[in-house]
Amino acid sequence: MAGRRVTKSAVNWAAMLERVHPKQQGNFIAFKAKSDVYLRRVLANPESLPKIDWAFYKKTVPVAGMADAFQKQYESMKIPYPPDTATALVEAQEKQVMEEVKKFVQDSNARITDFQKELDHINSLLPIDQMTMEDYKDSYPELALDSEKRPTFWPHTPEEQPGMEKRDETAGH
Repeated sequence: MAGRRVTKSAVNWAAMLERVHPKQQGNFIAFKAKSDVYLRRVLANPESLPKIDWAFYKKTVPVAGMADAFQKQYESMKIPYPPDTATALVEAQEKQVMEEVKKFVQDSNARITDFQKELDHINSLLPIDQMTMEDYKDSYPELALDSEKRPTFWPHTPEEQPGMEKRDETAGH
C-alpha cells in the first residue's frame, strides 16, 4: 500500500449515515465535511514532483556543474511515505468482530425460535378474559391459586399465612 496515491474515499458514507443515531447525525456530517476537505487538499497537490527544465538551467546558470549537481540531488530525492502498520491490525480486529457478530446472530436466531415457540403456545391458549379459573390453572399452573398445595388466607400477604411469625409492631419504637 506504500506509495499508492489515494484519489477518492473508500468509505461508503451513505451506508454509514444509515447506521448513525439521529441525534449524532450532525456530528457525523461535520466529520464527513472535514474528511472531504482533507481529501480535496491532498488531491490539490501533484502526485509526483514537478518536472524541471534542466537544460534551461544548464544554459543560464554561470557556475559550471551547479545545475548538474542540483539535478542529481533533485532526482535522487525520495519523499518517505509512512509504512502501513494499521491495516493488518484493523483487518484482524474486523475478522474477530465478524466472528462475534456471526455468533451473536446465531444465538439471537436460537432465542427467536424459542420465543416464537412460546408465543405460538400463548396464542394457542384461550384469551385470559375468556378463561375460567380451571382453564387458567390448566394453562398457568405455577401462577394459579392452588388451595390444596399452596393455600393462602386473606389478606394473602406472606405475614398472614400459617407458619409465619407475626412482626412485632412495637419493636423499634
